[in-house]
Amino acid sequence: MAYQGGGGGGFGGPREMHKAVCSECKKECEVPFKPREDRPIYCKECYSKRKNEGR
Repeated sequence: MAYQGGGGGGFGGPREMHKAVCSECKKECEVPFKPREDRPIYCKECYSKRKNEGR
């Protein structure tokens, strides 16, 4: 009998996505972590732009 954990967050399980607004372009996006008020959130496009600029 195989054990199956309930909910997300397990290894290989579906991640729980949280709605957030990108700090850069103000577009609504979803992130795989709970957004915090004191940290900026970026959508995929803005995040990869920022990551590439840092080189």
